[in-house]
Amino acid sequence: MGVKMFAAIDVGSYMLHLKVFEFLPSNVMKEVDSVRYGIDLGTETFATGKLSSAKVAELCKVLSDFAGIMKSYGVTQYVAYGTSAIRETTNTNVLLDLIEQRTGIKIDILSNSRQRFLTYKSVASIGEDFNKIIQKGTAILDIGGGSIQLSVFENDTLVATQNMKLGVLRLQERLHVLTSVNAKYEMLLDEMIDSQFELFKKLYLKDRQIENMIIVDDHVSNLLQNGMLGGEKAGYIDDEAYEQFHNALWNDSMFDKQRRYGLDEESVAKLQISAALIRKAVKLTNANLIWAPGISMCDGMAFEYGEDHRLLKRNHDFEEDIIACAKNISKRYMGSVKREQTLETITMQIFDSLKKKSGLVTRDRLLLRIAAILHDCGKYISLYNLADCSYNIIMSTEIIGLSHEEREIVANVVKFNHMEFDSYENVAGEQFISGEQYLRIAKLTAILRVANGLDRSHKQKFKNIKASVKDKEFIITVHTDKDITLEKGLLKERANFFEEVFFLKPVIMQQKGR
Repeated sequence: MGVKMFAAIDVGSYMLHLKVFEFLPSNVMKEVDSVRYGIDLGTETFATGKLSSAKVAELCKVLSDFAGIMKSYGVTQYVAYGTSAIRETTNTNVLLDLIEQRTGIKIDILSNSRQRFLTYKSVASIGEDFNKIIQKGTAILDIGGGSIQLSVFENDTLVATQNMKLGVLRLQERLHVLTSVNAKYEMLLDEMIDSQFELFKKLYLKDRQIENMIIVDDHVSNLLQNGMLGGEKAGYIDDEAYEQFHNALWNDSMFDKQRRYGLDEESVAKLQISAALIRKAVKLTNANLIWAPGISMCDGMAFEYGEDHRLLKRNHDFEEDIIACAKNISKRYMGSVKREQTLETITMQIFDSLKKKSGLVTRDRLLLRIAAILHDCGKYISLYNLADCSYNIIMSTEIIGLSHEEREIVANVVKFNHMEFDSYENVAGEQFISGEQYLRIAKLTAILRVANGLDRSHKQKFKNIKASVKDKEFIITVHTDKDITLEKGLLKERANFFEEVFFLKPVIMQQKGR
């Protein structure tokens, strides 16, 4: 493998960030250059839903400069992502086209769940330190301009994650409207944070012990990495030392804070908000160690590119983190663990048996697995309107690591598992589903329906199944001594759609004594 150059561009709420990386043959990702440019996109977007022509012109100028830097390094492959400040504009598609025409840089919009997953990969890319710290109860606090993400690890597995619209710029804008008095400012900030953090605690922190807090932000992290807050090791600080720093940050004069940290007044204001969010998270979880790894989303973008193109070896199973989040959602809506496990097993066996003839890809396997886990989440709300309730729950709940489009696929697969499959015109509707996505939904729905029929009694009658294609039949061999009259009968009801999609007729073959 030769050396490969790659660039990552993060169009954030108050910062444009370019990083150039070199992928070496020794499974190493080396940072070559890093360029940051402060530009406040978020304040305009969060207040008006639009960016002014002056701000767009400034944005395009910087991105053109980034394009020049990339050319100087011989970069031919890059990824550019826009986050909340771009995502929440009312004219996003027009804006993205304008930027590409003026700069040659194509920006893709990240859903919040994908954005946070990339940041998580950025942390994981550090390797040994990350793997060591998450062996104990650990939370990750990812602070952006528009929102924050608080995630919880238990025994090396991501078990809970929640987005909250408590980003630095968004809070700053709200507080600016409410007050200019510093004492009241701090009180209002605390109250705005508390309400959402307490809900997180009730949902996810019961009986969980959190020892470590990993923070990703653009303010406190820099101070910790530069050793400006004390601590025995750069990037680390205990909860008591952090409390002292926080109190001084709010109580000392503006002049002292600017001199101590080398910041202007505006940057101090952002630092205070970020510091307050971290303090609240530490108190919420009772964490006693804080670690700022000093990474950015660009690191995660490069790490993912390296994984996808086999330039880096994966040391952590990120897909299992996505699955863990799906299972946590199911648990929240009183899903049956045994039923989920059964459907997972059956759907995966059917998918794997069909893969060569289905046109589906590995990523579809993950989406099907999630759909199997969340197949009846809508029962929590209504048995009568199960299909629509399931769809609404999935579309209203962020599944970290999935794009909006992927979540749409999962939601529709679950929906049509419970109702008649609809025409493309009706399914696409206002969802902007492409013909290719519609076909994926149809294929995954057909598989889930058959799997659901095979366990229609909810009694997990099959210890083992095998599936194979023979001529125009899809033979499902089940090993059980139990009566499967119900399953055979219901399969016939669900076989028609499967046969319509795959041109294969599902047939059950029973083998006893195993």
